[in-house]
Amino acid sequence: MSRLRHHPEKHLVDRIGWLRAAVLGANDGIISTASLIVGVAAAAAKQNDVLIAGVAGLVAGAMSMAAGEYVSVSSQSDTENADLARERRELSDDPQAEHDELAEIYVKRGVDPATAQQVARQLMAKDSLTAHARDELGISEITTARPVQAALTSAVMFSVGAAMPLLMVVVSPTNVLVPIVSAASLGFLALLGAIGAKAGGANILRATLRVTFWGALALGITAGIGKLFGTII
Repeated sequence: MSRLRHHPEKHLVDRIGWLRAAVLGANDGIISTASLIVGVAAAAAKQNDVLIAGVAGLVAGAMSMAAGEYVSVSSQSDTENADLARERRELSDDPQAEHDELAEIYVKRGVDPATAQQVARQLMAKDSLTAHARDELGISEITTARPVQAALTSAVMFSVGAAMPLLMVVVSPTNVLVPIVSAASLGFLALLGAIGAKAGGANILRATLRVTFWGALALGITAGIGKLFGTII
């Protein structure tokens, strides 16, 4: 019996499709909404106005993330489908040339020519398009584009991320709203960085510092701009 039946392997790369969209959505939700809140609050706006701006930012941001992810990932999917259609035609028109091309790929990876010919023949006999998609085009079940999954994941996680600084607006006194929202948002970003790194098997400290740095930079810039415009107006 195969060893894999006793010891099935789960690889972190299997999560790459939804994990990227989830981390991007939550990160953008925290940073953009917190920055909007801090910028408006720094301009001496009332707490209700800050809350309304934050809610509007959450709704608009979630829709923007969903639309952006769907369009961009759909473009990737269209490109993959076009390549697969072309590969399907080439397999139909000249299967021997495609067999030789696949064998050459294996030779370049270190397989001896005779074995490469045999492997290419066996794989193409089972599913020639899948073999070429994986080894020639780099398209597999793991990496294939999923527009709907990416759009929904980004929208939901953006909303979750944006809700965190919004909650701070509700519970914070007006006179300390900016520092509380800023500190809490940086804490949320650090937690998100750690969770994303853990789920993806990356270095937790590096990921946490990276996302916190860019969040602090965004908050600082928008607070400065809000303060400047609040003083001028």
